[in-house]
Amino acid sequence: MKIGILGTGNVGRALAVGWAGGDHDVVLGSRRSDDTEWRAELAAALGKDVPVVDPSSAVVGAEVVVNATPGTASVPLLTGIGAPALAGKVLLDVSVGFTEDGALSHPGESLGEEIQRTFPDTMVVKTLCTIDARLMVAPGSLEGPSTIFLSGDDAEAKHTVAGLLNELGWPTESLLDLGGITTARGQEHYSLLFLGIAGAIGSYGFGIRVVPPAQG
Repeated sequence: MKIGILGTGNVGRALAVGWAGGDHDVVLGSRRSDDTEWRAELAAALGKDVPVVDPSSAVVGAEVVVNATPGTASVPLLTGIGAPALAGKVLLDVSVGFTEDGALSHPGESLGEEIQRTFPDTMVVKTLCTIDARLMVAPGSLEGPSTIFLSGDDAEAKHTVAGLLNELGWPTESLLDLGGITTARGQEHYSLLFLGIAGAIGSYGFGIRVVPPAQG
């Protein structure tokens, strides 16, 4: 499977390394793809030979496109790539948008919903935005099981994304399907609680777990 990852920050880099270790053709998309010095620094940081191309080239032939760009820049960047280029693809959206004052950029409608509304022929699945980038590819480093959420309108797209999460080390029992893409609001709004917890414990390296009621 070809996976085009848009964004080369902590999230994009972590996911690129996580999936490049499997049987996938992973490509990073960046507006800085012409900067040879920066590309050399990125390759050294990744420790793997992952091609870096411009965003439009990254989605060509990709079955799954990962949006790991800043949430306030995601829709303009995707619009620049164009709806026809994204049509029929699964778009795994990890991003959350913040304004300069630290507020959510999408208080009434999630970024995942905006992307789905803007690109109706693309199957958007929101996931992985409730944990730190390092834990996305290392769930086994937690002391116990944690929960990862999926939101999206297309069942087959969520099945594809679930398989990719399994490959990162997330067992099926850790995956919780919340329902349609409107439920992405809860995932994105959790980021405010996430920051509060991180401040309280002095670390971003934690997960959360949905604990069901006792039976009987």
